[in-house]
Amino acid sequence: MTKQELSQLYYLNREIELLKKRIEELECIAASTTGRITGLPHASGITDKTGKYAVELAELKEMLEVSLKKCFYELKRLYRFVEGIEDSQMRMILSLRYINGLSWNQVAVSIGGGNTEKGIQMMANRFLSKI
Repeated sequence: MTKQELSQLYYLNREIELLKKRIEELECIAASTTGRITGLPHASGITDKTGKYAVELAELKEMLEVSLKKCFYELKRLYRFVEGIEDSQMRMILSLRYINGLSWNQVAVSIGGGNTEKGIQMMANRFLSKI
């Protein structure tokens, strides 16, 4: 498995966060109301904010559902890969980095034993290049 394949869970999680944020923004826009100002010119017709954003909200929610399914699939795939590694320290390193999403520095601190950020990263890169 390559670093790019291992990083997919990270990017799926970021994508999910962005979709949730956009859905929240649209729901706020659709629900917001403003007071009516009289004495000013106005356009004819009535606008329906909820209807205007309903289609986009439905599409975003569908995209969110698909991304969540991909995320769960990717998480299971990563767990299977990491469980198959014989070296317990390497299992911890890859799990902390690619499943838990920790930075290399946080992984080094979690592993302990005087390991540095660069040392942990090099160990992982060497392991991944061998397989």
